[in-house]
Amino acid sequence: MVTDSRGRLVEILLVEDNPGDVELVQEALGEGGIPHSLSVVGDGVEAMAYLRGEGQYAGAILPDFILLDLKLPKKGGLEVLAEMKNDEMLRRIPVIVLSSSDAPDDILRAYDLQVSCYVTKPADLDEFDRVMQTIRDFTLTVVKLPPRGPKAAGSVPDGAGRR
Repeated sequence: MVTDSRGRLVEILLVEDNPGDVELVQEALGEGGIPHSLSVVGDGVEAMAYLRGEGQYAGAILPDFILLDLKLPKKGGLEVLAEMKNDEMLRRIPVIVLSSSDAPDDILRAYDLQVSCYVTKPADLDEFDRVMQTIRDFTLTVVKLPPRGPKAAGSVPDGAGRR
């Protein structure tokens, strides 16, 4: 079982509106015998509700990292990223943009908003699988993820945050 340095299961949030891409990501993350917890939301408004523990997501655990599409309904990925980076509880969650856009403006804006990395989705299925395997292996076995929750934010009072 893949856990962080404190022995806790790694939580992943996938923000993706394309069911085919969701399935490809699920398959790629599931290969290789690396257990994890993957939650999926389909638009930017739902992503922010999940991250803030609102409505149906009241019991949701903050993710250790996020795979974020840019071209989303209701609220785009760049808007989600901007809101996260302005929120004391969410700003340190690593975000990997996984988008079909390779527009220089999107890439620059994402890095201006402190995205952890930007990956363009390959059109070829075999290449998509290879890219996802690389992301899986890197994020679940190599990267040291920041602690999640109120203690990680530094200035959030005890008891005022989420797990």
